[in-house]
Amino acid sequence: MKPTPIMHKSENSTDWTTAIQCWSFHRFDLWEAFRLAALSGASCVELFPGQKLGGPHGELKFGAHLDAQQLESVRQELEKHQLRIVNFGVVDIPNDEQAARAIFNLAKALGFERITTESLESIDLLEKLAVEYEVNVGFHNHPKPSALWHPETISNALAGRHARLGFGADIGHWTSSGLDALAVVREIAPRIHSFHFKDRGSASEWTHDRPFGTGVLDLAGMLDAAIEAGFNGNVSIEYEHNWEASLAEISQCVGYLTAYRKLRQRP
Repeated sequence: MKPTPIMHKSENSTDWTTAIQCWSFHRFDLWEAFRLAALSGASCVELFPGQKLGGPHGELKFGAHLDAQQLESVRQELEKHQLRIVNFGVVDIPNDEQAARAIFNLAKALGFERITTESLESIDLLEKLAVEYEVNVGFHNHPKPSALWHPETISNALAGRHARLGFGADIGHWTSSGLDALAVVREIAPRIHSFHFKDRGSASEWTHDRPFGTGVLDLAGMLDAAIEAGFNGNVSIEYEHNWEASLAEISQCVGYLTAYRKLRQRP
C-alpha cells in the first residue's frame, strides 16, 4: 500500500479530539447517550444514523431527515451537556446528489467536521461534496469478509484523490480480520481522518472490548504514528461490550486518552 502522502496542520499536532461514538450507548436513546457521554468525561460525540432521539421526540430517529426545529432541539441538548458533534457515521451515502447533499447539509447544520461511510461506490460524488462543504470523509472498515476489510482496497481508491478523503480507521475490526493494526496505522497514517478506537484481550482471536490500556493492542503506538503524520481528527471510543452498564469502562477509556495527551504534551 502506498497512499498519497498528505500533510495536515503540523507534524506534531495536538489538535485532535476524544469523542464517544454513540453506538457505545445504542441501547439507549440519544438524549440518554448525551448524558452518559458527558458523565464519562468526554466533550465530543460521534453520532450514527437511526438512534432514537428520546426526550420530547420519543421514537423519532436521528438522521438527515430532521427538520430545523428538531435539529435545534438536538443542538440545545448538546449545549446542555457541554458536548459537540465531531463526526457522523457509519452512514450509507448513495451515489445520488440530492440524497448525498442532505447528509452534508446535516453536517453544516450541526457543525460537525467529518462523515464516516463505507460507500466507496460514491467516491466521485463524495470528493466533490467534501471539497464544496469543507467536510472530511473517512472510509470505514468492517471485519473480513466485508468489502472494505482490507486497507489496500481503500488506499487504492484514495490514490490521487483530494486530501479531504481518507480513512475512518477501526482498529478493532482490523484486528478481528487478522491484521496487525499498528502496522496498518503506520502505513496509512497520513490519510487517517478519524478512529474508532478499541482495546482487545488478544490480537490473534476474538475477545470482547476492554478498557483502554488493559488489553494487548498498542494504542499509544498507533496514536504516536498518526499524530506524527499530522493527525488532527477524532479518536472515537467505540466500546462494544457490557452494553447497558459500560459507563465505568468508557470513563476509563476517556482517562487513558486524557493521560496520553498530557504525557505527549510534556516538554
